Amino acid sequence: MKTKKSFNHLMRVLHRHIGFFILGFIVIYAISGIALIFRDSDFLKYEKKIKVTLPTDTKSSDIGSSLKIRDFKILETQGDVIYFKDGSFNTSTGEAEYTVKELIFPINKLVSLHKIPSKNPLHWFSLAIGILLFFMAVSSFWMFTTRSKQFRKGMYTALAGIVFAVILLLFI
Repeated sequence: MKTKKSFNHLMRVLHRHIGFFILGFIVIYAISGIALIFRDSDFLKYEKKIKVTLPTDTKSSDIGSSLKIRDFKILETQGDVIYFKDGSFNTSTGEAEYTVKELIFPINKLVSLHKIPSKNPLHWFSLAIGILLFFMAVSSFWMFTTRSKQFRKGMYTALAGIVFAVILLLFI
């Protein structure tokens, strides 16, 4: 005769299997999250030179948006050449030359997976991983029976983690 398994047992089994299943994704999100912390530095980046031809009638105020450069500022103008941080634009030829810093392979792929926009069909993967991570956090409360010493210790640890997270959010 088959015995009925408890809800706690079901949650432990799901927690275990889902945890093993999303292990690779957790590693990807951890590595890409660490890399994103250093996005304002040159850590794990290399320089890439880019040459683009823009229309010669491009206004100086539109150069930054045309080249997709954030915080674009013109440093100086000498004759037909407009100089900006890490590059220049020749108004007579329309040639723009500039340097960008990009993440090395495979970190660039991990970060692109971490930053998938909602327009990309792959955003469903990120959404599913987020939901599964949320499940992992919530299902951990069913690892032990509510009367056990381990459950009580786990609740104190969870409370400490929640308080720490709220404090961290308040000071960012």
